[in-house]
Amino acid sequence: MSQEENKDMAKHFYRASAADFMKIPGSPVAYWVSRNFRGCFEKGTPLQEIAPARLGMTSSDNSRFVRQWTEVSFNKVGFHFSSSEKARESGLKWFPYNKGGEFKKWYGNSTSLINWEYDGKEVMAHASKLYGTPTKTIRNIRYFFKPALTWSFISSYSFAIRKNDEGHIFDVGGSSAFPPEEKESVILGLLASCLSFEFLKTVNPTLNFQAGNVGSIPVIELQRAEHKVIDDLCERAVKLSRTDWNSYELSFDFISFPLLNPDLFKNKISKNYKELRACWHNMTDEIQNIERKNNRIFIHAYGLQDEMTSDASLEKVTLECNPHYRYGVTRSREELETLLQCDTIRELVSYAIGCNMGRYSLDKPGLIIASQGETLKDFLSEVPSPKFVPDEDAILPLTDQEWFPDDATNRFGEFVCTVWSKEHLQENLDFVAESLCLHAIKPRRGESALETIRRYMSTQFYKDHLRTYKKRPIYWLFSSGKQKAFECLVYLHRYNESTLARMRTEYVIPLSAKLNTYADKLEQDIDASTSTAETKGLEKEIATLDKQQVELAEFDEKLRYYADQRISLDLDDGVKFNYGKFGDLLAEVKDVTGKKAT
Repeated sequence: MSQEENKDMAKHFYRASAADFMKIPGSPVAYWVSRNFRGCFEKGTPLQEIAPARLGMTSSDNSRFVRQWTEVSFNKVGFHFSSSEKARESGLKWFPYNKGGEFKKWYGNSTSLINWEYDGKEVMAHASKLYGTPTKTIRNIRYFFKPALTWSFISSYSFAIRKNDEGHIFDVGGSSAFPPEEKESVILGLLASCLSFEFLKTVNPTLNFQAGNVGSIPVIELQRAEHKVIDDLCERAVKLSRTDWNSYELSFDFISFPLLNPDLFKNKISKNYKELRACWHNMTDEIQNIERKNNRIFIHAYGLQDEMTSDASLEKVTLECNPHYRYGVTRSREELETLLQCDTIRELVSYAIGCNMGRYSLDKPGLIIASQGETLKDFLSEVPSPKFVPDEDAILPLTDQEWFPDDATNRFGEFVCTVWSKEHLQENLDFVAESLCLHAIKPRRGESALETIRRYMSTQFYKDHLRTYKKRPIYWLFSSGKQKAFECLVYLHRYNESTLARMRTEYVIPLSAKLNTYADKLEQDIDASTSTAETKGLEKEIATLDKQQVELAEFDEKLRYYADQRISLDLDDGVKFNYGKFGDLLAEVKDVTGKKAT
């Protein structure tokens, strides 16, 4: 082998003493790290000694004990309890359950609940039955409900730490550390810095972030001035991330849709969006700058400025309003902006449906009707003189033609008119339609804005709803079938034993008569037609109408059968179980229940 070949091969080898590996917890063969980096483990105090890192529990049966918070009655959920004792005394059944979730920093990801009624009596009994003792799977109970710093156990990307408010029980997937209050910000800043992932890769090169691994991260004391800066940076980062997370319906603390923010409000949706987009851009820039400053302080404190940079990439700024994070880095800037605008308008449509159902109100922040069996009367007791009155029966038809004046499309138009005034209604509907056609649906030549919105409602809204609510929908789509002769949304929390009967008498039977009348009109139009092309078009429409009439008649028979049963629901059973009670009256049954409709 030549001298040049020997030199080239030497570049691919590292020399390291076995004693050097002993400096790193677990003594991994991390031959690639520098002496200076290894020294951090010697100089620092293991995080475990300052902020105990703890493995979370497992329920042993998530389908039985765990729910999305939107599935159950809101009046049975306990938020912000500071101790197990207070939670037990409340008599409530469901409590926030931290399961980890997607890559997200600073704040967010809380959407799950666990049945912890009477100190988890049912969960404990189940674990005892399976394992002989509940402590086999239900660990670290004394840390339940305490404020924490949490991360996702498994990641396909990187390490992300989040602040968790008091009131949570934590799962294995949401293992957590519990720093003392005076140390919380500096520990949060360290774990949110670029150093934490490098330390974790050293002690465990996989992307499984075990509590023991996180507990081994070395903590070096900061100077008082640096500590104060980190306090301020972390407080601001959490506040911005909390604001972002709470702008979406899946947040426990969702208040109102951000396009309706009075501080940004204009008389046109397009102007509102422009103002909101600028605000989101500033939030994203601010978080990115916070992360750079945070990285810089810790890199210098650990003496690693010659080995690491303080850069913070835009795709790791984990705000939902940041399209680089939300949609990935492989798309062009123009495509990212297109997706964000389209999705924001889709979310506006969803919020409008919520206002129609009485879940939300333009007059009062937060949830209004979100518990089983509540009615319009309950809404009016909370909002006595609403600007926008919810639908009387929470049954909203989604039809490809305007058969009912109170269908979802017309009600959306009324919503837009109420919020942004009648003066600019057409311009606002145009912007909504154009935004939906950016990505949600394809544009059609010659179609009016309301027709485009109707087409989105009829063909795409429910698919988006299923995705947003993770296949646990709160607005259920009753459908006659493939021909879409009749479809309607029903709000789960306003469903009652007479809902199906009302659906039949107020909508399905009248629609059958309307289709018959319309078929007669088309026959007359054919007789009067003098154009071959026009006649063929009318004949095609009649053929479609014939199929719809047959489908509607079959649906009516099934609907009558189920209406006579006066089916009741217990929301504690969850959407997956309850959705299967209606046979094939509902759309997308297999997606929701995992089984074909029977």
